[in-house]
This record gives sequence, C-alpha cells and structure tokens, in this order.
Amino acid sequence: MGHWFLTGVSAPMAGDDIAEVYIKRRLPLDTGSPASEDSDALRTNYKIAWSGAVTAAQPRIRLMRSFDERSHTYLGYLLRIVGTVDGVVAEFRVGIGSGTQAKQQIRIGDHVEGLGHQVADPRLEAADIYKVSKLKLIRRGAEPPTTAPWHGVPPPLPVYRERGHRRLAAASYDSKCSSCVWGCAMPVEMIIDKWNPERRRYRTETFCYGPLSCSQYQPGPTRKVPGRSGMSYEEEDWIDEDATAHRGPDE
Repeated sequence: MGHWFLTGVSAPMAGDDIAEVYIKRRLPLDTGSPASEDSDALRTNYKIAWSGAVTAAQPRIRLMRSFDERSHTYLGYLLRIVGTVDGVVAEFRVGIGSGTQAKQQIRIGDHVEGLGHQVADPRLEAADIYKVSKLKLIRRGAEPPTTAPWHGVPPPLPVYRERGHRRLAAASYDSKCSSCVWGCAMPVEMIIDKWNPERRRYRTETFCYGPLSCSQYQPGPTRKVPGRSGMSYEEEDWIDEDATAHRGPDE
C-alpha cells in the first residue's frame, strides 16, 4: 500500500530555535492519468476517482500568522482514507466542505467514494484531494467508543471556533490524536515582513480542541514565528490559556 500523509519532523527556525512542524508528501497519481504529465494545469484539473474507509474525520482549518498576530480560515473537514486513488491502493486525505459534512455526517469506519481534484498548492492544504463532487456514503461504520481519542461525527465548525485550541505536540498528534475529532493539523502561512507581505514561509502546526482534562494531551515546545531582520516571536503558554479560559476542565 502506498502512504501519503503528514510525517512529523523538527525543522530549524530563526537562530537555534526549533519548532515542531509537519512535512506533507504530495500525492503521486497513477502514471496513466494526465496528472503524470509535466503540467500543473492538467494535474489540478483532472478529476480523480477515489474510495475507501474513513480512518479519521477532523476539522480542516488554515492558520495565517504575521509575527504576533494570527487568524483562522475555516475550510471544512479533512477525511483520512485508506482505499484507492485512481485505482492505486493508498492512504490519502480528502478535503470536503462543511455543507457536505452536515449532510453526510461522516465519521470513522464509514466507507465513502467520490471524485476530486489534486490540491493545487499543498503549502495551503492538509488534504491531498479537494473540490470533491459526487460524494457517496457507501456503508456506515460501527458506533464509535465514547472515550479519547474521540471518533464520532466531528461537530460543526462554529463549535471549534468557540472552543478555541491549544498547541499539540507533533509526536502526540501522530501517535495518539491523528484520528480524534478534536485534533487538527493546520497548514500555516507566515508573513515574515508586513511591510513586504510577499515574503512568506509555510509549515504545518498541530492543535487540540479537546477537553482540557484529556489524558492524551501533550503540548510540546512553544511555537516560534520568524519576523523581519532575524527577529522571532515566541507564542507562550498564556496564549493557549487565554484561548480556552472560558471552558471547564471536562469541556
């Protein structure tokens, strides 16, 4: 089976600082498809047939950083699937919209199929495939357990926005939380110099929206954001504490 998913690594940032990030391998398609040709237009316009079993359903959120400022774009949901892509057996990720998820209520164990396009810019997406059409729920999976990691139907996106998140160690996400509805691997776009906004860097950061009392949770090191002239902003613990202060320990 081929595997195309987020792989945890550590990457150097400003000076000697280290930030936990994820590197996403691109989804190689069958060489018989137009995507095998050396053409970005063919690659992104070609409709890919995919199907398989859902092994994770999480929010699909993009994070924009500019030194000590940040904002979120709520794109929909991310499905990790073990199945076939263009006839090739693989593990891959599909991005769907919130309307589609509201209608289908997809969760772990479900078997689904559809068509989609290869992501045009993998720096801005955790998915391999998006712009999904003809999504069909083939078979509903078994009722999931009610303990961590939580595997039910992920809640509506406004719930995530209202709850707020805490940073989550990349190793913990990879080993314990990659299937939980409260985990999220966000592609991050960083504006290095607000006076020259074309200067940008990209990485992926992992976060937890789950209960504050979750025994699986590990924060990992603080995140550092590069700035102009070699400056660096460190996002300290109080940021997470402030973002989740309105919640009780079991919320």
